[in-house]
Amino acid sequence: MTEVRVGIGYDSHRFDPARPLILGGVHFPDHPGLAGFSDADAVAHAVIDAMLGAVALGDIGTHFPPGEDAWRNADSMDLLERAIAILDGESWRVRNVDVTVVCESPRIGPRAREMRVSLAARLGIPTGHVSIKGKSNEGMGWIGRREGLAVQAVAAVVPVPGGAR
Repeated sequence: MTEVRVGIGYDSHRFDPARPLILGGVHFPDHPGLAGFSDADAVAHAVIDAMLGAVALGDIGTHFPPGEDAWRNADSMDLLERAIAILDGESWRVRNVDVTVVCESPRIGPRAREMRVSLAARLGIPTGHVSIKGKSNEGMGWIGRREGLAVQAVAAVVPVPGGAR
């Protein structure tokens, strides 16, 4: 039986009208972006944390510390590819990811397929192995007041066959 490990990731950001909104590598025009050191793609950040956490390799800040100029305004999908290389170096690969975006806006459902395709391409897995869901916070709290959004992600990883683990 193949070993499977599971990790959980979380990220949240405030909205920043001076920045573009990018989620899962997909641009959402006509919506405020997210404040952050990189491009603040909270979906990519949560997926990175889930992947790294599954194999006890820290989190996004461990490998791409905020405050380091190398990561200022970085494309988070590029960071995702770097995180995949880190897993590969330890002989692990992502099997599937499940992502929930909690926000009042934008609406995630109409763009979920596009986000799934974008993430799957970067992760090197079939689109059917990537789930993206949008959930409202029913008007409650800082998310309900439309101050920002939060993302939860789960990633399952498996050993690379024949890898030197």
